[in-house]
Amino acid sequence: PKGDLSWYVKWISSVLIIIAMALTSANIYPTNIWFHMIGVTGWLVVGMLWHDRALIFLNGVAIFVFASGLLNYYYG
Repeated sequence: PKGDLSWYVKWISSVLIIIAMALTSANIYPTNIWFHMIGVTGWLVVGMLWHDRALIFLNGVAIFVFASGLLNYYYG
């Protein structure tokens, strides 16, 4: 629904993920992963607000994947 918290979070998160995709295509690493992490975390919040298990599962896995990449970059 327009105007509630989930509406703002999903649109901001979507824009962040689009920016992350552009950064990925330009091979700007790890900044792209940070943008992805923030975007999918927002979508995880939306999934929780909507009680949508598919969104929670997908974005929970995405956070794990991106966090693994960041840990590998900084500590690997």
